[in-house]
Amino acid sequence: MTITMITLRRAAERGHVDHGWLDTYHTFSFADYHDRRFMGFRDLRVINDDRVQGGHGFPAHGHRDMEIITYVLDGALAHRDNMGNGSVIKPGDVQRMSAGTGVVHSEFNPSPADLVHLLQIWILPNARGLAPEYEQRSFADEELSNTLRVIAAPDGRDGAVTIHQDVTVYASRLAPGGKVQHDFRPGRFGWLHVARGAASLNGAAVSAGDGAAISDEREITVTATEPAEVLLFDLA
Repeated sequence: MTITMITLRRAAERGHVDHGWLDTYHTFSFADYHDRRFMGFRDLRVINDDRVQGGHGFPAHGHRDMEIITYVLDGALAHRDNMGNGSVIKPGDVQRMSAGTGVVHSEFNPSPADLVHLLQIWILPNARGLAPEYEQRSFADEELSNTLRVIAAPDGRDGAVTIHQDVTVYASRLAPGGKVQHDFRPGRFGWLHVARGAASLNGAAVSAGDGAAISDEREITVTATEPAEVLLFDLA
């Protein structure tokens, strides 16, 4: 469905795989899910919407030449990597790995019973063969409430994690009726991902799991119709 230059990607249209321990939805082509219409958007390559059962996770595996952002919505995710980093990522935390020449990491739900719900985001870097890097930042609820808070940016401004690409990522938690606006500079593009809840995007109804490709728009307005959490990507 297209409204002006906003193209909606509904949650039910995404790729879906239920492994039992992992229930995952793929906004863009990933692993065994392939749709040539949705290979990514600009430099945004992956948004995986993962729910991992307690006591399970992803064993050690490798990545190269990718900017990887992990954003936890509910529960906690334990991280370990071959750079010597170990952390637990919780709601409000943003983790960034620049895989570069290669990293090996594992991700695990440390709770024996509670589900962890997370988004894993991949962004193509501006160069291949970068030195691997790791970074994690925490954002208080009031920093995210009813505003578009920068959580990842190429210059790491305002305490955001630093990514090696001309992409700025914003997060917002909106109360019902809460509204945020974003202006796009000429030649910029956007992708909105609704992590939970429901809202309107320039008048179009969107809900949890929905995405929207934004092209040739000067500004967008997101208004929550129920408690909502959204991520906005401003892309070259």
